[in-house]
Amino acid sequence: MSRIAVVFTGGTIAMRQGSGGNVPSLRGDDLLASVPGLDAVAEVEPIDWGLVPASHLTFDQVLDIGRVLARQLARPEIDGAVVVQGTDVIEETAFAWDLLPMGDKPVVVVGAMRSASQEAYDGPENLRNAVTAAADPRLAGQGVVVAMAGQLHGADDVRKTHTHAHATFASPNLGPLGSVAEGRVTLQRRRIRAVLSNVPEAAATPVPVLAVVLDSEPRLGAERPAGLVVAAAGGGNTPPSYLELARPLLDFGVPVVLTTRCPSGSPQPGYGFPGGSTTWWEAGAIFSGTLDALKSRILVALGVGAGLAPDDLAALFGTYGGGRRD
Repeated sequence: MSRIAVVFTGGTIAMRQGSGGNVPSLRGDDLLASVPGLDAVAEVEPIDWGLVPASHLTFDQVLDIGRVLARQLARPEIDGAVVVQGTDVIEETAFAWDLLPMGDKPVVVVGAMRSASQEAYDGPENLRNAVTAAADPRLAGQGVVVAMAGQLHGADDVRKTHTHAHATFASPNLGPLGSVAEGRVTLQRRRIRAVLSNVPEAAATPVPVLAVVLDSEPRLGAERPAGLVVAAAGGGNTPPSYLELARPLLDFGVPVVLTTRCPSGSPQPGYGFPGGSTTWWEAGAIFSGTLDALKSRILVALGVGAGLAPDDLAALFGTYGGGRRD
């Protein structure tokens, strides 16, 4: 039988109703006890990392959890791992761990959209499905997977699309990797992923995200950022002022990533007016491919933290259909 390390970090799945609303309450043993028959799925080794709302997580904490995962997955008796957390930033944390060099054993991230005090609490079923997926050897080499509402999503594409719906998670570019139900995993496709050569000691910050909105002027703080992500309109278009703001950073060797504010698709050269996508390409910006602004920021912060130069980062973005001009 597979042996799965389950790291409990908090989130809605671990909350109960308090006087002012849902608050962290349930430790690992409490959550495991809510899933009868889990011992028939796999041997579970619980690790209580903390009870932290996902919206409070920091890069340092995410990297700390990543090191916990790496240590557990390096043990020969461990066949896979599950991280239990809140869903607020799960698309960012899952992608951060996806970038870390942790080998090919399955890693599944899971949460819940309802607390243990609410009707239709989805925590137990989601946790059972996550352990089922982590114990399936067919997920080896597929990187970090998010298991929610019976679906399996690759960390590079998964998005939270609704504030409260059970089936809030989607993969808008390529669709889910598969599904899990009644103890069975069904895979629809496989994926490739970018992996850093080392786990950074710390993320490089700040990496601000500037979104294009109607009739806006972009601004940055006085401190030179470690990187910049621009969420452009449409296929990669911005007002000219955005590119003029970015040019000194590009000249200094700061990685500037152009992505789109659209929920799917990728920026592409093709518009030659000032601030158009082609002018960003010619200026040396890295195009994000199908990574959105949130995930692009994660890749820049961890990549620069790991010592990568802009060309190295561009190669990693190439995994997702992006890159920069030669």
